[in-house]
Amino acid sequence: MSEKSALVTNVQGYSIQDGPGIRTTVFIKGCPLRCTWCHNPECIHPYPEIYYKKMKCTQCGKCYEVCPEGAIYPPIPPSEAQQEDSKYRKINRDLCTRCMKCVEVCLYEALTIIGEPWSVEKVAKEAERDYSFYLNSGGGVTISGGEVTTQTDWALDILKELRGLGIHTCVDTCAYCNWEELEKLLGKTDLFLVDVKHMDPEKHKASTGVSNELIFENIRRLAEAGASIRLRLPIVPDFNDSPENIEEVAKFATSLGSSLEGIDLLPFHNYCASKYEWLGMDWEYTSIMSLDTKDIASLEDILKSHGLETTIGG
Repeated sequence: MSEKSALVTNVQGYSIQDGPGIRTTVFIKGCPLRCTWCHNPECIHPYPEIYYKKMKCTQCGKCYEVCPEGAIYPPIPPSEAQQEDSKYRKINRDLCTRCMKCVEVCLYEALTIIGEPWSVEKVAKEAERDYSFYLNSGGGVTISGGEVTTQTDWALDILKELRGLGIHTCVDTCAYCNWEELEKLLGKTDLFLVDVKHMDPEKHKASTGVSNELIFENIRRLAEAGASIRLRLPIVPDFNDSPENIEEVAKFATSLGSSLEGIDLLPFHNYCASKYEWLGMDWEYTSIMSLDTKDIASLEDILKSHGLETTIGG
């Protein structure tokens, strides 16, 4: 078995929105996109980070004492730091070198590491625990992130291991990568879940940091190679939720032919706002209300009118 490891933020059991059936989803750290609405900010950077959870912090000052970089702010009264509108963030992220000395001395898990190495063996053992759920629901394991193609060699090893165990696999990718990375995964996974953020390249770049041309080229190449694909559309208010954009998605989707299994509409939610706070990051969507299924039912109808199998929620 491979001794390689990948930085993983979470291995989530009983996942029902990351491919067919009940699944175990492995979230890898590192992503080339900077989506303004990102629901997994802890997966953006390809290195371990520190969560600071103010409600657990007693302001004991131990982390302040051990920090060699002066990156920890002096303690203040807990009631002050824990106020909803408090600007106290504990860590000066510009000075922090992520030596993790502060985490080591924190007695109350107010400071924790997000992103730790997982071996192929460790993931496989975790997956095997849920094997009966996979059999009964048609589920399996999804490698997500972040972006899988930042850790392609590790992903290949875990996909091989899971296939040997008879477990269905999905690769969840943004497809913004060199084609060679996706090509390596052809025939090694049962299903590709591929995000479509916006059909307009300029609007796509404005909200993700990159154009969509390479992404669409890679999706077409996957289809031409006979890969099984489900397109995933994160529906974000006032960004990509117009009927015109969904019509363009439908045209693109139908061009993929028999490789396309269907489309999943993923309603925007703000449940991740606390993760931005724990990472000391501002998030422009904090006050935006989460979307309900009924809010995007009309978009589902558009896709279905083109004969496309569509779900809300994945």
